[in-house]
Amino acid sequence: MKILAMVLAGGNGTRLYPLTAEHAKPALPFAAGYRIIDFVLGNLVNSGIPSIYVLVQYKPRSLIEHIRTAWVPWSSGQEPAISVVLPGTGCGSTPFSGTADAIYQNLHLIKRNKPDLVAVFAADHVYRMDVRQMARFHLERGAEVTIAGARVPIAQGSAFGIMAVGPAGKLHEFLEKPGRPAPTPDDADRTFASMGNYLFNPQVLVELLEECIRNGDTDFGHHIMPILPRRRRVFAYDFARNTVPGVQPYEERGYWRDIGTVDAYKAAQRDVLGPLPRFSLLNPKWPIRGDAYRVRRPDAPAASRLEALMKAVQP
Repeated sequence: MKILAMVLAGGNGTRLYPLTAEHAKPALPFAAGYRIIDFVLGNLVNSGIPSIYVLVQYKPRSLIEHIRTAWVPWSSGQEPAISVVLPGTGCGSTPFSGTADAIYQNLHLIKRNKPDLVAVFAADHVYRMDVRQMARFHLERGAEVTIAGARVPIAQGSAFGIMAVGPAGKLHEFLEKPGRPAPTPDDADRTFASMGNYLFNPQVLVELLEECIRNGDTDFGHHIMPILPRRRRVFAYDFARNTVPGVQPYEERGYWRDIGTVDAYKAAQRDVLGPLPRFSLLNPKWPIRGDAYRVRRPDAPAASRLEALMKAVQP
């Protein structure tokens, strides 16, 4: 089974301002010298995904430099192949106007690689995930689209796409950032949130995007996902089912954090600290790898300003 991955790394991260004043959100430093994007890249690499395209747009310089320095030399001449894609290099000549438009402008990559599945993953989350397990779930259910989901406190649910699912994971309803998220059937204090990680059958993805663009729509969460339950065979994959080797008993099972705000950013960094962290960065059986980036970037003044801002938000 050949999976092609497209990583959405082009958002401007307005809720993380001023940290994102000069840097893309996925390029922001995380504890111990990592960058936020290192987590999704580590998951894809450890899952054996052979082709990974990182779609960038907003303030891309430091993100591109990090990938070039920390990831491309490591993968040079072997699988996986990690490539950076800028707007205007595909079928479109304009900036990406949304997540769906970003993939649409690069459909030529799907046609060129001829994968069995296309993984469209977000670049701004902290977690460990074996993507192959999600792919098996997708194939076993004969799904056309699968959305990874995690349980989050219901008070935070309005920040996510919320899913209502049946016993076998069949998606019944998808609501993007509802004002009153519905609780899960087994826990009134939690709701089932989309992680922004999707698996598509390639032809289904092409058809959905072509229709989406014809209608003037541009975003997965706002425009495509809400209509899918009545149009396609869609399942929600419960991230709590996913297991990776090397996780310690003291770690939080199914740890996943969306780094969407300064408060979430600070909280996630606290979670990796101490002798018994909720999420350990040290796992040789499922390494993150991106900590190889240690050199001073060429944009030294911008880097210094970012470091000053980092000190202001450190826990």
